Amino acid sequence: MSENRICNLFEIKYPIVQAGMVWCSGWRLASAVSNCGGLGLIGSGSMHPEILEEHIRKAKLATNKPFGVNVPLLYPEIDRLIDIIIKENVKIVFTSAGSPKKWTSLLHDHGILVAHVVSSASFAAKSEEAGVDAVVAEGFEAGGHNGRDETTTLTLIPSVRKATSLPLIAAGGIATGKTMLATMILGSDGVQVGSRFAISNESSAHENFKNYVVNSKEGDTILSIKSLTPVRLLRNKFFDLIRNAENNCASTEELKNLLGKGRAKKGIFNGDLDEGELEIGQVASLIDNILPVSEIMKNILEEYHTALKTLQNKSLYKFDNE
Repeated sequence: MSENRICNLFEIKYPIVQAGMVWCSGWRLASAVSNCGGLGLIGSGSMHPEILEEHIRKAKLATNKPFGVNVPLLYPEIDRLIDIIIKENVKIVFTSAGSPKKWTSLLHDHGILVAHVVSSASFAAKSEEAGVDAVVAEGFEAGGHNGRDETTTLTLIPSVRKATSLPLIAAGGIATGKTMLATMILGSDGVQVGSRFAISNESSAHENFKNYVVNSKEGDTILSIKSLTPVRLLRNKFFDLIRNAENNCASTEELKNLLGKGRAKKGIFNGDLDEGELEIGQVASLIDNILPVSEIMKNILEEYHTALKTLQNKSLYKFDNE
């Protein structure tokens, strides 16, 4: 058995978790990551309950490795999602966007491990009190919905490590082996990777969206809509519309009307690059190709081991303590 706490907890080969991203994380992506030794997650936030059930069943056919489901706790039909997860005997659930207190005991009663996504050390401590099995500390570099404090991963991980003894998964800005190593040096036991897997062959995102990310540059993603719920978006026509509205002191109701419904689906899943909401992490500027999951995993692991060896050999870091 591995000495790594995340590997031991989830019974996986490598401490790499694929984020449960809306409109990207279906059964194909989740099963591909699990088959490569990581932990794949089905993103239920963009699924009706019957669609989630279908994806769970297809994932079971596509992999005999552990996989899980990401559940946003503010989802309007969460009771039905939880019922399906229990009925389908899913053994791992990652919760986000809310307090895990209500559901953790029920999931534990059915033998389900629970990890919760947090954006601060205080939320991590509360999650431990709620009885979760692990926490994901997500810095504001991450794509999609984000913490209001705008704490970077570099600051967040050591802060959360001080606040909790739980197995800790780092997230936000992690797409390479070097960033994986960096967060583990800071105190994480593993990493959650979102944007890099979103731009993979197996991701259910539209090719227009994937190519738009590949062609993005440094500074093209911005944390936006802070007066409602902070979300990191790529610049496009819709982003400019929202930014102009905020600059003109639009009310909360006006912003809600501008957002409407289905913006993320329109952009990520349907490929409307003008009117869609293009959620992706700050690390988008480092992603310059669309690859199969197997190659992404291979690249991350090889770079991790090379970086670790380089770090161990560098005389630069052998300071004299006297």
